[in-house]
Amino acid sequence: MDLSPGQQKAVFALVVVVLAALGYWLIVPRVSHSNGQAQPSPTPSPTASVPSPPASVPTAVTTTPAPAGGVDIYSWLPFTQQGLAAAAAVTQKFLVDYNTYSYTESAADYVARMNGLITTQEATTLKGLYATPGVAKIRTDQKQVSTGTAAITALRSFGPSSLTFIATGTQHLATAKGTSSGSAQYAVTVTGSGTSWQVSDIELSSVGQS
Repeated sequence: MDLSPGQQKAVFALVVVVLAALGYWLIVPRVSHSNGQAQPSPTPSPTASVPSPPASVPTAVTTTPAPAGGVDIYSWLPFTQQGLAAAAAVTQKFLVDYNTYSYTESAADYVARMNGLITTQEATTLKGLYATPGVAKIRTDQKQVSTGTAAITALRSFGPSSLTFIATGTQHLATAKGTSSGSAQYAVTVTGSGTSWQVSDIELSSVGQS
């Protein structure tokens, strides 16, 4: 059916209205929905925890050792530090002389070297040992000459007027047949007080020890 020009214009206008209505329905509700929806807040990105700076930067600290606090262990002992040192010196000098001798010396000569270091009783004992016939004969026959050295290794015991040291005495022995060295450990007891001490006894350290 052919439409008149007026009818064609009416149909065209109707199509425009329908398309406009369709476009409004398709577009406007979506835009309104989109604008009305709450937008999720963005998740904050993790931030590295930065420690707060210290109030002040510590500097190197030099520690000065605390003083001993006045603790004096010698106040608990029956001798002073000077007394102990004096007793040790007597012990060491005595042991050097004890192992120093010559086949040309008499018992009196041998003991005279220790004057002031030993008690009268100990001097008598050492004279007797030195002059023992069998020992003296060997010393003379072999032409023995001994040089002694000594070193204190420990303090075994002490009392109000005595100290017993453990010391190593060494003999460097020269004879007609050659030279040799030997050592032994002794218990040397000194008696006295203050800084005045004398040797009153010597024996092998193993004597009386289990």
